[in-house]
Amino acid sequence: MKSLQLFRLSIIVVCTVCIAGYSLAQQKTYCNPLNIDYGYCPIPNFTVNGEHRTTADPVITLFKGNYYLFSTNQWGYWWSPDMNDWKFVPRKFLKPWHNVYDELCAPGTLVLGDTLIVYGSTHTTSFPLWMSIEPTRDTWTEAVDSFQVGAWDPAFLQDDDGRVYVYWGSSNLYPIYGQEMDRETLQPIGERKELIRLHPDEHGWERFGEHNDNTFLNPFIEGAWMNKHHGKYYLQYAAPGTEASGYGDGVYVGDHPLGPFEYQLHNPFSYKPGGFIRGAGHGATYQDTFGNWWHVATMVISVKNNFERRIGMFPAGFDKDDVMYANTAYGDYPHYLPSGVADHRQSRFTGWMLLNYQKPVEVSSTLGGYAPNFAVDENVKTYWSAKSGNKSEWIQSDLGEASTVRAIQINYADQDAEFLGKQQGIYHQYILSHSLDGKTWKVLVDKSKNTTDVPHDYIELSQPVNARYIRLENVHMPTGKFALSGLRVFGTGGGVKPDSVQNFIVLRGESERRNAWIKWRAVDNAQGYTIYFGIDPEKMYSNILVYGSADHNFKGMDKNLPYYFQIEAFNENGIGPRTPVLNVK
Repeated sequence: MKSLQLFRLSIIVVCTVCIAGYSLAQQKTYCNPLNIDYGYCPIPNFTVNGEHRTTADPVITLFKGNYYLFSTNQWGYWWSPDMNDWKFVPRKFLKPWHNVYDELCAPGTLVLGDTLIVYGSTHTTSFPLWMSIEPTRDTWTEAVDSFQVGAWDPAFLQDDDGRVYVYWGSSNLYPIYGQEMDRETLQPIGERKELIRLHPDEHGWERFGEHNDNTFLNPFIEGAWMNKHHGKYYLQYAAPGTEASGYGDGVYVGDHPLGPFEYQLHNPFSYKPGGFIRGAGHGATYQDTFGNWWHVATMVISVKNNFERRIGMFPAGFDKDDVMYANTAYGDYPHYLPSGVADHRQSRFTGWMLLNYQKPVEVSSTLGGYAPNFAVDENVKTYWSAKSGNKSEWIQSDLGEASTVRAIQINYADQDAEFLGKQQGIYHQYILSHSLDGKTWKVLVDKSKNTTDVPHDYIELSQPVNARYIRLENVHMPTGKFALSGLRVFGTGGGVKPDSVQNFIVLRGESERRNAWIKWRAVDNAQGYTIYFGIDPEKMYSNILVYGSADHNFKGMDKNLPYYFQIEAFNENGIGPRTPVLNVK
């Protein structure tokens, strides 16, 4: 039954209050960035604009029916039975003489029989390999006292014949390396081999810079990961730098675990340069309990520090020709969690659209230039902040018209945070309410008694509600001001979808074949546009989401390949038809 709850409005207008609450769904969906209790940067004075949460370089491993998520500098890890409900296990994978900042930076994992092994990045040969047969609890012991590789950004592969390999490298000078390991001693054998390097002179997406246009710094190759599929070895890597919106993962393919490897022409296979939160690089590819492939990756904020980052996961797979791909279209909108065998070339996007993009906002107070509409501008790099973190602070979003609301994501920003490192026992508390007229309100979600840390809380409603206004009232902040980079309301509006885009053209330079100017006629009722592209009209796996513009400078093409493009417009009511495929030779 729906419970009755008393909701006190902190506004001056006297109104009638409806007090029917709404239950939450057993979530079937998720929304990037993942809502896990990210630790704060552990290093004092390693900030530009204040203390902040961060993690990156994720790996998800399926082990004994559960998923294990490791990432940089978290003093522990998470596990989940369903890729949704993540439970944190505190653990310091350190020896007493190791520096605290070396806590499992960019870790790698390896499953050997009934044992899960984990290893953190290091340039030394004194880090251990840790092992556990029951990692839902802190039951780790040393498998090897000192792993003699000294691998930064490590990754492992156990081949079908039982032989084991390690891969590593993070540099704008050196390549990705690989080496065989002894299965019994877990120490390297043979010589390390140079496997792959970047070729930014050919591959536009590998060029350094926010827009692949920085000519002063060499790009970074990092984040090795290896999968085997249909007898082929897929050596993955990240480029050009973790700060960039175009941070993505590419892949080389070989017939042997130590190569030689050939560049997959469909690259980068994981790429998300547009939208609310950008980036899909330095990750890991894994299978769920149904056998479907997924790719977990680093997503970029890079405001308070270049290394301010989050984690996202995307449907992935191999097509009938064994081309590796990740489906990142609408990759920060609600997507379905795994529920059975699925074709991930078909989107797992729910179709729930953003209802409050650039719509009117009212707030209790505003701190300096952290303006209210920064909470609805679909840019994680900007945020609204109230003047305090007190219970009296609130924000109200006008959807413009009565709409069907299905989910809400609350993205907190770290304004005047005072924490360093991993925190336990902290929590957010709030009350969400909705209204059709801005006067009569109903409680939608009451988390005033919540005891968990939810920095990117995502709430899927058990039943959709009809609402025009959504109001979020702060009850408790773990630290700092009440600040939001995104109050994102998802569902379906009551209007019409956009028409097909007209006058879509792609101008590719003769002197610079890695670049193109993409432009089109703006659609009157569009919120934004999604551009699809690829080197085969039947394999247009990559995309770029664009808000507030009718053109885009794209610098991520391969120099010597033809490309194909399509575009579609979208708004709060849905997605319009794609244009015909455009061949750009």
